[in-house]
Amino acid sequence: MLATAAAGAGIVAFGAAAVVPDAKAGAPGDHMAAFSDAARVDIAARPNRGDRQLSTSISQEAPDAWVLPLHDYTLSSRYGMRWGRPHRGLDLAGLPEGTPYMAVRGGVVVQAGWNGGYGNSIIVDHGHGLQTLYGHSSRVLVKPGDRVQAGDVIGMTGNTGYSFGTHLHLEIHVDGVAHDPITWFKKHGVDFELELEEVYGT
Repeated sequence: MLATAAAGAGIVAFGAAAVVPDAKAGAPGDHMAAFSDAARVDIAARPNRGDRQLSTSISQEAPDAWVLPLHDYTLSSRYGMRWGRPHRGLDLAGLPEGTPYMAVRGGVVVQAGWNGGYGNSIIVDHGHGLQTLYGHSSRVLVKPGDRVQAGDVIGMTGNTGYSFGTHLHLEIHVDGVAHDPITWFKKHGVDFELELEEVYGT
């Protein structure tokens, strides 16, 4: 289980010079070049968010949606080897300590609180062998057993545990194995590089 992860596994941190190039910083419209014509037609056919009532929440819209945990971040570190150790998730930085972050999907909280190198962390079980971990929180706003929906605020960014600056560390585990969040979430309508999400169930 994620809660038993070792503190020395290179879990988290980012340095001031470790910022990943920001894919969002390109010229307006550049990101659309990556979409196929079929994808553009599919996106254009979907209802515009402006056509929906503003009071409709994400959980009312699509309880099985995947969403970004926060916005206006800098992608400071990716999944993979870093400093000779595996980094099992991605780091979202550039926001002040205490910035609220959200559950990326509905599920049940199975861990909330101190978790070694992850500092104050939260693990949400989404069923079907899927779990997400949110690390280095300044505050945890849920407890084990709580049911959460996609978009519910569950914690606040921080610098606890094995960390060198305020950020949110996010991992996705499938049947107990960590996967690259960028590629995994893209398959489920969430793009961390472009900060895009489809609020439709996938």
